[in-house]
Amino acid sequence: MDNKSVTFSFDSLPNNVAELQALPESSLDTPFKTAALVVLALARYEASQQDTIDMLNFLKGPESVNQFQIQFLRDRLSGKQYKVNSFFEGTSPENGYQMTAPYKITVSENPYSYPEANWATLWLKSSGADSMREVKLRCKPSTGQWFMVDQMLLADIRVPAASDPWA
Repeated sequence: MDNKSVTFSFDSLPNNVAELQALPESSLDTPFKTAALVVLALARYEASQQDTIDMLNFLKGPESVNQFQIQFLRDRLSGKQYKVNSFFEGTSPENGYQMTAPYKITVSENPYSYPEANWATLWLKSSGADSMREVKLRCKPSTGQWFMVDQMLLADIRVPAASDPWA
């Protein structure tokens, strides 16, 4: 079985849940689409934490973001938006993780991505890390939509070169 990767391209980044829902990927009919939209939602964090939470609530489907998850986002992203930017094609520590349009995100599966029916773990490459990062998803059989259960995208990565005293 070949491992599939899907690259998504976006002309602009959504500013709120309505703009996210207007994207064709918001059909959430594949786990790849949902995983890519998680990155778009997190990319809004620095400008508006509430918009990010609203978008994540949409992507979580029947569940919502809880207080622990809100605090986790605050702890991991405050002053470190570059972590999210690192998932976009063309970014690197050397260019300060600067994103340019079109904004491209690649989501991949591996042999262990589907441990049981209606569950998936997909992987994204950060330009500032040596290992791939995961998004766990669950399919709601009644709608065929894939929703985010958890994301492990926000561990530390290499800091932008301009901020690295050892660069």
